[in-house]
Amino acid sequence: MAAALSRALKLPGKKGSDLGEYDPLTQADSDDDSEEDDLVLNYPRNGLGRGGCLGPGAAEPRGSRTRLEEEEEELEEEEERGVGSGKRQDGTGAGVGPGQVGDPEGKKARQRGAMRTTTAFLLPLVCATLTVLLCAFLLPCRPGALEHPQWETQLGDVGGVKSPPMALWDVDGDGMEDLLIAVTKLSNNSQQISSLSNSKEYSVVALDGASGEVMWSRSLKETVSSLQCGLRTTFPQKSAAQKENFPPVCLLITPSHLTAINASSGKKLWSVPAGEVQSRAVAVPDLQGDGVLDLLIATLPADQVSDLSLVLHSGMDGALIGRPVNFNLTADGKLIGPLLHETVVGAYYILIGLGTVEAVPLRDVYKKATNGSAPPLSLGLKDPIWEKQRRSNRSSLIHIYSGPDHAEYLFPLVAGVSKNRNNLDAQSNRNSSRSNWVLMSTNSKVSVIRERDTHTSWTINSTLHSPPAFGHFNDDGVPDLLIQQSASGVRKVQIIDGARGVCLWEAEFVCPLLVLEGSTIQTTAGQSVFLFWAGDPLSPSRNTTKVSTPEPIVRRLFLLHPAYPTVLQQLISTTDTALTAIVSYQDIQKDSSYVVVLSRPVSGLGPGAMVVKSVSVRASLATALTIQLEQDNKAAGSSHTPSAFQINKFFKQLSFRQQ
Repeated sequence: MAAALSRALKLPGKKGSDLGEYDPLTQADSDDDSEEDDLVLNYPRNGLGRGGCLGPGAAEPRGSRTRLEEEEEELEEEEERGVGSGKRQDGTGAGVGPGQVGDPEGKKARQRGAMRTTTAFLLPLVCATLTVLLCAFLLPCRPGALEHPQWETQLGDVGGVKSPPMALWDVDGDGMEDLLIAVTKLSNNSQQISSLSNSKEYSVVALDGASGEVMWSRSLKETVSSLQCGLRTTFPQKSAAQKENFPPVCLLITPSHLTAINASSGKKLWSVPAGEVQSRAVAVPDLQGDGVLDLLIATLPADQVSDLSLVLHSGMDGALIGRPVNFNLTADGKLIGPLLHETVVGAYYILIGLGTVEAVPLRDVYKKATNGSAPPLSLGLKDPIWEKQRRSNRSSLIHIYSGPDHAEYLFPLVAGVSKNRNNLDAQSNRNSSRSNWVLMSTNSKVSVIRERDTHTSWTINSTLHSPPAFGHFNDDGVPDLLIQQSASGVRKVQIIDGARGVCLWEAEFVCPLLVLEGSTIQTTAGQSVFLFWAGDPLSPSRNTTKVSTPEPIVRRLFLLHPAYPTVLQQLISTTDTALTAIVSYQDIQKDSSYVVVLSRPVSGLGPGAMVVKSVSVRASLATALTIQLEQDNKAAGSSHTPSAFQINKFFKQLSFRQQ
């Protein structure tokens, strides 16, 4: 009996005669126990079949593996042989139903089920992966911030409130615009006020746009009246590798010379005498076939007989092209231009005047300068509409504007154009030479002249003290005008519709005692933000018309967005005097920087220090002071007061792009 229990419970026991397994509980039993063994051997047939929970019987072979493992191996062998296992061990042949291991249909069903399970698992995983990748590539990431969102550099001395010439250009190839600026310093041995007039040192300095560090400095013998960059020095016949070796070129204009310098190092490339230069340089199409844009400037002739001369210079080496072309302009007034204009048919004209606005075909200037030489093919076109404006066939001048009010300024109606962004590259010329013009006259009038037929679109009366800035306040596609006027201690700022000449927005402030034009920056959404300097906002319902300026004068730089016309963002607050400003762009960061030149008082009687300050507009908006204007201000249709959360969220999400 002990032997039977040992076998049934799979305890270690004596070996059967067939396997030789040792069982200490049954070692003393005799062979007469075989009947009990037979009972155990027959027990599985009574319900505990092979491999039952009580273990194998004595008649079954036993070893180191269990009977369950042996059955699994048998089933696998049957599957490999393709033999069904639907028969029971008792030989009755009763089927065990579909889905058993050996059933081919059951096997296929199980495979299909496994494939469906795998597909149900992998399909959502693949869809989720694709969604993540699409979001990563299609949804724009928030642009990174500048490493130095604000910097300040002191360069030289400021005598009075004269604005130093400056220009923006990427001179080191890092993708960020750098600043080139003319600097005036007093020599160390000239601290006495009586000797200030003849003891100045002149130079041009290049500042890194990212950090404000001085990249190079070049000394000059004369003061700089104009600084322009972007003159092309590559040649069509050269390979791309050769073109990369040519540096960016900047042009310096002094009272008597034209000088081209390597913008990367400040090294002089060429310098030529130019007479009494009265204007900036204008880049004109290639006149000599050398692949380089040539230059045109306005000068006063040495004999002073003629009013004005137009002079052509080679962009390659500055050499004079032909001779100066004199124009006997009888009007007396401020010099207008010269400006290059390309009409819709591709004809080139030079706009110029003294209190008036006249146009002269560029081909005529070239023919007179070269004694009748045939002009290049690019100058051969004529615009029939413009040619009809000639007063006589013998005159080379085409009349654009004249009247009792002398012309003061003439600007192309292009968003972002300003006197400090007047470079010589082809893109700048293309942007500013195919537009309507804004004319400012002496009798407080502002007019827009259509370039197609030179007729006036609209005129308004406004006492301006600085040139307007151009940007998009509404969505009609026509740039609008930011204008400023001052009277009785009040600074009025207005935005005028460029298409119709009506006022879109206006507000009044304490006059900051500055003569500085505004700026515009185009957002990635298409509209512009408008920047201007002013004092504290004034209530439109005040009773007095004259306002006294407080001491000290606090000057504030405000930013206006058309989406919130009753809200201003204060970016800068200072007691320094702002002299001139320019806006640079960082395309990678989708940001822009407002670069301003300040005059900062110093101790003693000497002139103030010239300080260049740059602030990231996006970074400044994150910490700007929000100014809420009163609803009576003429703001384009604001019906409710936005919450502080809405305002902060909107301005922090702004991004900018090149105009």
